[in-house]
Amino acid sequence: MKRQGKIRQYDTKINAIARLIDNAIILLTFLSIADLMAIDWGRLYLPAILISIVLFDFFAESQEVYRSWRGAKIREEIGAIIFSWFITVSILVLSDLLVFRSNTYNTTYMILSVLIVPIQLLAWHAAVRIILGYFRSRGHNSRNVAIVGATPLGNQLKMAFHEMHWSGLNFSGYYDDRTSTCNKRRLKSEEAVVVGGINQLIADCKCGKIDAVYITLSMSAERRIKKITDLLANTTASVYFVPDLFTFNLLHSRWVDYQGITAVSIYDTPFAGLDRTIKRIEDVVLSIIILCIVSLPMILIAVLLKLTSPGPVLFKQTRYGADGQKIKVLKFRSMTVRDDGLVIKQATKDDTRTTAFGAFLRRTSLDELPQFFNVLRGSMSIVGPRPHAVAHNEEYREKIPGYMLRHKVKPGITGLAQVKGFRGETDTLDKMESRLYYDLKYIQKWSIFLDLKIIFLTFFKGFINKNAY
Repeated sequence: MKRQGKIRQYDTKINAIARLIDNAIILLTFLSIADLMAIDWGRLYLPAILISIVLFDFFAESQEVYRSWRGAKIREEIGAIIFSWFITVSILVLSDLLVFRSNTYNTTYMILSVLIVPIQLLAWHAAVRIILGYFRSRGHNSRNVAIVGATPLGNQLKMAFHEMHWSGLNFSGYYDDRTSTCNKRRLKSEEAVVVGGINQLIADCKCGKIDAVYITLSMSAERRIKKITDLLANTTASVYFVPDLFTFNLLHSRWVDYQGITAVSIYDTPFAGLDRTIKRIEDVVLSIIILCIVSLPMILIAVLLKLTSPGPVLFKQTRYGADGQKIKVLKFRSMTVRDDGLVIKQATKDDTRTTAFGAFLRRTSLDELPQFFNVLRGSMSIVGPRPHAVAHNEEYREKIPGYMLRHKVKPGITGLAQVKGFRGETDTLDKMESRLYYDLKYIQKWSIFLDLKIIFLTFFKGFINKNAY
């Protein structure tokens, strides 16, 4: 018999109810404060309240506030709620100041509302966890879980169960037919309490000792996994397969669904769909603001360059952009040469090719300012992995596995590696590997908040650096 089916998202109905309750809390909080202050909220405040609900829903969904509470850490949920509400309020305030310019709002009412709403939301989410934790500690909605495979992945899952003591998932032990000597990836005997083999697991499931089974065997053990799942089909236990995807260097991994067929991306860009649009809006808006601020200093730099050394003001060098496409990156000229070939020598300390004024520009990163025009044109982002010369890319892609993955996104004027101190000359392979580590970490962890954090830190760590010459 041909077996069919599709993978469905877990807890979609519960998540929908949670959204409705959050929306009700926002609405009722605004209205309750208005009633206490005897404010007519009808025509003036109702549009702002409804817009705040829509915005919070959008950002809360993007921050995964409504994923399964059983599996999320409390600090992650708190951070996601606060960030979502902060962005919502920021957009409302900026819209009022820049677009509507309304002076009719009651300031005290608005301040109280935007402060009390997140407190109410956090109290509601915390109350749910406390109540669920209480009932689960009394044995309600709790489950005894077993792990098939005394592997490092199984150990990670066990630790997750222990950290989520409020979740009602009680770890009963490992079940594994193989001893630690059979596989180098097995855990040490003192780390894994192996209750028994697969036959013992089936017996425990049949008698009701085990409610759920998590299989953490290697994906290469396909036949063995199939045999175990067939045996478990004769029990009433829930069965989960935990694929060991962490054997790969996951780059912004996500689940995708094609008419019920689920796939997981190993290497992917975070800027797909709506996130691509959000990133582009961020780049355009911030670039225009920054260019308005630095336009006069850029004119002054251009004049001083013409007065202090012969040659053009701007220097164009070929770099790799997103997806490895070649782009022309703009910089203020800081050297007497304009290398752009297959062999390019990196700038070094006391480099004789650097002009006196150019050395100042490089130390302060002012030579990078023209790259905001690259951002406006769409070939670069404000935040992203720094673009390397083509010659250096071709050199390091052969020496460092996964080096070209940094080109899954647009290159940036500043990046996580730069604020972590990995800027300037990469005269050793270790330095380039460290820079690549933070470039890939940025792609894996990307969010608007991370971009804003890097931009903020750039003012203190990124512009002036002892390694910049």
